[in-house]
Amino acid sequence: MPKTDLILLHAPHVYDFRKVPQLYGPVSDLVLSTPIFEMYPVGLSSISEYLEKAGFRVRIVNLAWRMLRDARFDAEDFIKKLDAPVFGIDLHWMVHAHGSIEIAKLVRKHHPEAKIIFGGFSSSRFYKELIQYPAVDFVMRGDSTEEPMKQFMQALKAGDLSTVPNLVWKDADGQVQENEFSYVPSDISHVMGNHYGNVVRQVLRYHDLASVVPFKGWLKYPVTAVFTCRGCNYNCIFCSGAKNAMPGFANRKAPAYRTAEDIYNDIKNISNISRGPILLVGDIREGGHDRAQDLMGLLEAHPVKNTLMFEAFNPMSPEFVRELAKAAPGFSLDMSPESHDPEVRKVSLGRSFTNEAMEKMIETALEIGASRVEIFFMIGLHKQTRQSVLDTIDYCEYLLKKFKADKRLFLFMGHQAPFMAPGSLAFEHPEQYGFKLLYKTLEEHRRALTLPSWKFSLNYETEWLSRDAITDVTYEAIARLTKLKAKYGQMAQAEADRQLERIESAKKLEARIEELIEAGRMDEIAALQPEMDRINGFRAAERLELEIPVGLVRLRYFSAVKSLFSGRKKKPAAAK
Repeated sequence: MPKTDLILLHAPHVYDFRKVPQLYGPVSDLVLSTPIFEMYPVGLSSISEYLEKAGFRVRIVNLAWRMLRDARFDAEDFIKKLDAPVFGIDLHWMVHAHGSIEIAKLVRKHHPEAKIIFGGFSSSRFYKELIQYPAVDFVMRGDSTEEPMKQFMQALKAGDLSTVPNLVWKDADGQVQENEFSYVPSDISHVMGNHYGNVVRQVLRYHDLASVVPFKGWLKYPVTAVFTCRGCNYNCIFCSGAKNAMPGFANRKAPAYRTAEDIYNDIKNISNISRGPILLVGDIREGGHDRAQDLMGLLEAHPVKNTLMFEAFNPMSPEFVRELAKAAPGFSLDMSPESHDPEVRKVSLGRSFTNEAMEKMIETALEIGASRVEIFFMIGLHKQTRQSVLDTIDYCEYLLKKFKADKRLFLFMGHQAPFMAPGSLAFEHPEQYGFKLLYKTLEEHRRALTLPSWKFSLNYETEWLSRDAITDVTYEAIARLTKLKAKYGQMAQAEADRQLERIESAKKLEARIEELIEAGRMDEIAALQPEMDRINGFRAAERLELEIPVGLVRLRYFSAVKSLFSGRKKKPAAAK
C-alpha cells in the first residue's frame, strides 16, 4: 500500500448508530443521504486534489458509508489498520457532532502519535469548544481551506505552525494558539479543477471503491455537484452560508465566484466519468449577467449528455428559462420558496417575490421541455403557524391543478432537522426572529444526537410552533401532501399507502418513546429498537422522487481511467 500523508475521515451522525436505538423520522427525506448522513462534503475532494497537486498523498475514507453498507464492518479495527501521520475529520454539518468526535477518539487511541485536524462550517463556528477536546489537535477555520491545508502540511514538516493562516492549535504545553484568520480568497479559480478525477485516482491507488462512495445508492444514481461560488448574496435566516452569517464564523465578507470556464470544465470532467445528473450549486445568475451568458454559451457550443440541475434563488424570467433550455436541453430546475405566504417567505429568505412570478417560471420551464421542476417548502419558519403550514399544502394542490398534475412537477415539504444550522442568523440571533434555542453548545448538540427520537434532537422551537407542534404538523403535512400526490396521479397508490403507513407507525412509536421518557423508564427504550429499525428502513417516497432517471450506463469506468492519463485538455474559449 502506498504511503499516505493525510487521511480524511467522514463519520456517521452517531457512532455507533447500529447500536443506538433511535427513531429517525423525516430528517433526511429531502436529501440524498440516509439519516446516517453518510454524504461527505465536497470540500474533502477539493482539499484532496489541491494537496495531491502539491505532492502530498491523500486518501478519503467514508466511514459512515462503510458502516451503513456492511453491518459486520468494524470501524475501529479499520481505523487501527490505517497508517498516516495526519488525520483530518470533517465537522461541516452539525449533524456529525457526535460521530466526528468519537472517530477522533478512536484515531487517538490507535494512533497516539498522529495529528488530528478538524475543519468545516461547524468546526469554524465552534472552534473554541472543539479545540478543548483531548483528541483534537488542530482546527482549520474558513470555507476555502485548500491553501491553508497545504501550508499546514508543509509546516508540520518544517516544525513551525505559527504562520499557517486560519489555524487554531495546541502548542507543546497544551496552550491554545489562534493564528490570524487571514485567508479568505476572492478568487477560487485555483481549486476544484478535477477533484472527481482525483477521487477515481484514489480508488485505483488504494483498491478501495467503498471508501469514496458519497452516499447510499450513488453507484446506481451517481449525481454529482459543481459549485459555482463560495458565499452568497442573500440572507436566508436558516443558512450558515448566508451573506450576513458568514462574516461571523468564516470571515467571508463577499461571495467568491468561479468563472464560467471553471464551471464548464467541472461539468465536462464529470461527464467524462459519469452519465449521472449534475447539480450546479448556487444560482448561476448571482455571478452577474455576463457570467451566466458565458456559461450558457459554453454549454450550447460544447454540450454534455448529463442532465444539468439548476437552482433558482428568485423566479427566473421566461426569457432566461428559454435561454437555459437552449444551453441545456432537458434541464432540471429547483427552487425553495419555503412558504406559499409571501410575508412568511420575506423574513425567512431575506428577499421577496410573488407566487405569480414563480408560477410563470414553472409554466415556461414545463412548456419548453424541462425534464423536471422541483419546488421545496419548509416547516418551522418565522411567523409560520400550524394553519400556515397546512395552507401551504392547499397551495400545493392549487399548483397541481394549475399545471394539470404534470409528472415533471415535484412538490416537497420538509423541516429544519435535526438542527437549525449553527452560524445562521436564526441560530445566532434567535429572539430577533422569534426562535428559542434548546441546544447552544457543541457538547449539547453532541448529546442530543443520541436521544431516542428526532423530536428530542430538534434544537429549536418558535413563537408560533413548539417542538411538539413542529413534530405533529410535519407528520400531518407530509401525509396530506402524499394523499394529494396519489389523488392527482403523481404517486402510485401503493407507494402512497406505504408512506402513510410509515407515518402512522412513526407517530405511535413517537408517543410510546415519550411515555417512557416521562415515566423515567429510559432503560426500556432499547427494547423498541427492532420497531425503530423497521420504520427507519422505509425508503421515503420523497427520496425516490428526488432521483432523475439516468439510464443503464451510469458510470463510465473505462473513460474515467483513461481521462487520468490523457493529460489536461485545453480549456474551451468563452462563447461570444
